Amino acid sequence: MPQPRHIKLGFILHGVGRTWNDWRHPDRDVNASTSLAHYQKQAATAERGKFDFLFVADSLSITEKSSPHYLNRFEPITILSALAATTSRIGLVATLTVSYSEPFNVARQFASLDHLSGGRAGWNIVTSWLGDTAANFSKTEHPPHAVRYRIAGEYLDVVQGLWDSWEEGAHVGDKKSGRFVDPQRLHRLDHKGEFFQVRGPLNIKRTPQGQPVIFQAGASDDGRNFAAKRAEVIFTHADDAEAGRAYYADVKARARGFGRDADQLFILPGISPIVGETDEDAEARYREVAALESIETGLGFLSRTFNDHDFRQYDLDAPFPDVEHIGLNSQQSGTLRILKQVREENLTLRQVAERLATPRGAFVGSPETVADRLQAWFESGAADGFVIFEPLPGQLDLFVDKVIPILQARGLFRTDYDGTTFREHLGLPRPDNRYSRTSEKSAA
Repeated sequence: MPQPRHIKLGFILHGVGRTWNDWRHPDRDVNASTSLAHYQKQAATAERGKFDFLFVADSLSITEKSSPHYLNRFEPITILSALAATTSRIGLVATLTVSYSEPFNVARQFASLDHLSGGRAGWNIVTSWLGDTAANFSKTEHPPHAVRYRIAGEYLDVVQGLWDSWEEGAHVGDKKSGRFVDPQRLHRLDHKGEFFQVRGPLNIKRTPQGQPVIFQAGASDDGRNFAAKRAEVIFTHADDAEAGRAYYADVKARARGFGRDADQLFILPGISPIVGETDEDAEARYREVAALESIETGLGFLSRTFNDHDFRQYDLDAPFPDVEHIGLNSQQSGTLRILKQVREENLTLRQVAERLATPRGAFVGSPETVADRLQAWFESGAADGFVIFEPLPGQLDLFVDKVIPILQARGLFRTDYDGTTFREHLGLPRPDNRYSRTSEKSAA
């Protein structure tokens, strides 16, 4: 008998906040982005709420105009390794780019995190969109969009191949015989491809999950194909349920086209729920968030989307500037989404910036209202779950204490963890080792 389908929930660790001004809230700790104690408290709350995972976003390039959290923050693997010691069940997902790192190092890092946490690691694969990132890594130019996804495909091949270096039982550790490993179960990769040449084997044994869970945030056409073919969880964006359903249907269809079981691919939009005692109380809390923001926040989000382009140089009330050529090699999906709205509604720069500065979102209301909307998105095919941002201090506690019990009472969310590994939380199988059948045949 099939298990009931449950909402998947992640919580994003965003320190002082995700915008340019929410750090100014009187209850925000201005040092939160580099505070272990702050993250330990949030991790404990999310685990108490039986969240599937914690998520750490990342960026490798800043300017003086970057948002405060990105100006001063922990490196993802480092903070999640620390949190592995103070949590016991919740998944730990780190963002790490394929454009500015080496596969062997990345395979080691995530295998180490998976061992340290007892099988709770996940890797959010990104290709990096900010062009000036190249200057931080001794490179003269940023790879073109399509090339970045070719790099990503080969990169993942290498990392997953390295994770399979050790078969089950390869680490013998037999003191009496003096055999530390079974050499027949330890394999070199000997990869020679378009971008990488990696010998292997990896110098750490197979992890508790077999392989960490693969996340991706594909939204462009190239990104959707990559995510549909290779990812197990997709962290996405949806302005409303209709947009969520369109993306969901498209990517699930692509996954089936690649011969995959679409039920083993989870699509999770990022949302910023604001929970109040009543709908009116929640609206007041939203206005509290909106009051912190200004046109500068919207211009900041535009700049980030369009490769750090300076939108402050334009007349706010003139037609939206012609910047399509700037954005398509950076965050292509975000660029196209904004330009589509501009064309359809004839928006000025000010109108676009104001929308980005204070988006209300669909999840503002009483605990019942928020739970109703989560359920509606989930049951209508707009999402398999959600990645939760905390727009105001204390909102995570309210979500855990007020919304999750409603979802549990409706049979939509777990009441306890079913297993110990992240894959078990998600209901994903443990991947087979690619070499196991070969060794079994050799032994026979």
